[in-house]
Amino acid sequence: MRDFFSAGVGKAVRAGARLRGGGSALPGLVVERLDPGFMARGLAKLPLGVIAVSGTNGKTTTTKMIVEMLEAQGLKVFTNKTGSNFSRGVVAAMVQESGPSGTLDADVAVLELDEAHAMFFIERVKPRFTLLLNVLRDQLDRFGEIDTTARYLQRIADATTDVLVVNREDRLIAEIGERTRERSAAGGPEVREFGLAPALLSTFPGDDDFHAPTSQAAAVAAVGVDDRGADAREAADVTLLELGKNEATFLIDGEQHSTPLQLEGLYNTYNAAAALVTVRAVLARAVAEGANTSARTTEVLEALSTVRPAFGRGEKLELDGQPLELVLVKNPAGFRLGLASFDATGVAVMIAVNDQYADGRDMSWLWDVDFETLRDGGVTAVTGTRAWDMALRLEHDDVPVGAVEEDLGTALTAFRSRTMGQPRRIYCTYTAMLGLRKRLAELTDVEEI
Repeated sequence: MRDFFSAGVGKAVRAGARLRGGGSALPGLVVERLDPGFMARGLAKLPLGVIAVSGTNGKTTTTKMIVEMLEAQGLKVFTNKTGSNFSRGVVAAMVQESGPSGTLDADVAVLELDEAHAMFFIERVKPRFTLLLNVLRDQLDRFGEIDTTARYLQRIADATTDVLVVNREDRLIAEIGERTRERSAAGGPEVREFGLAPALLSTFPGDDDFHAPTSQAAAVAAVGVDDRGADAREAADVTLLELGKNEATFLIDGEQHSTPLQLEGLYNTYNAAAALVTVRAVLARAVAEGANTSARTTEVLEALSTVRPAFGRGEKLELDGQPLELVLVKNPAGFRLGLASFDATGVAVMIAVNDQYADGRDMSWLWDVDFETLRDGGVTAVTGTRAWDMALRLEHDDVPVGAVEEDLGTALTAFRSRTMGQPRRIYCTYTAMLGLRKRLAELTDVEEI
């Protein structure tokens, strides 16, 4: 009866919020206050429990990959589809997806968790599986230095019961994996890894590459390559070997597998390796526990090949008969890889930078990004609450800027009129991306979130 009552209240709040144009997390906030145990009780009923996905970059797209690959193998999956990664967002999604009794019709939950707010979640729910992606200098005003973020992720790892998946190329994440291995003999989770071939280490910079005299990539490459240039380290569970145009080659169980990808961006390709390790671990447990599913690598890769980018993460729209790409940027490594992932030739560019809470107030990280690749074509417009800061940063790299306009709607209208007949690309921080998508939805087809 308690679940029935709480779900009913949440659904009523959701209906009212939608009529008033309110936020998607409001029902979760109300239900959390009314019934603090609702989330834990609902998730405890799932046969395969919870898969937690956390880290600085890539949570939303990687969660989407895991969800779609598991669904392709016949599992029923609950997830926080909006990417609202605080506990109230999870509860709001549970209210939306549950039946009248408050019960979820699912085998497993795949949940993107904010690094700090995950502390509230793990006090109530212990993940069976956890994927830790990376630790990068992000939202400095909120998290402080990266050691703080790493401590949050260590606590998520400590709460995990079955399998921990770690990025072996990220120094701080790899250290979490090592500490977890040390306690595995005493009943801790199994540790699995995803990684890069030595030739790709410099393509994916970690925080050390920006802030240390000897980068992690260089240090690993120095000790991890034999005299033929091959990887001399013990094999990761999945290794990204090669990058191509919308394709990738992975090393899995000693065999190379190439697959086409719908995903855009270099980081999304590496995160695909993370998703593969996680999905294979979950399916292996599901099969062992009698679930009617398959853990065959070829089938999992086939499912991966059909996954499209999450909203704003290399999302491709059409406006005025031309493609328009939205690329989320939120820290130096992510912006650098965003610029490297997309050819600037022949594409009109706008950059939208906000400094609201969800973006992080401290935008000093923009000075750690090299914008020289935009120099030839220039930037048509810069917008957002920190538009002038962005324009100054571009000026120092001799990148021409056509216009500076703080208001997103005004800037988008001008950008559209100045670039008719051209492909377009917008690099944007999180809240700027949400604001632009809302305005673009009035002009073209935009997936509802």
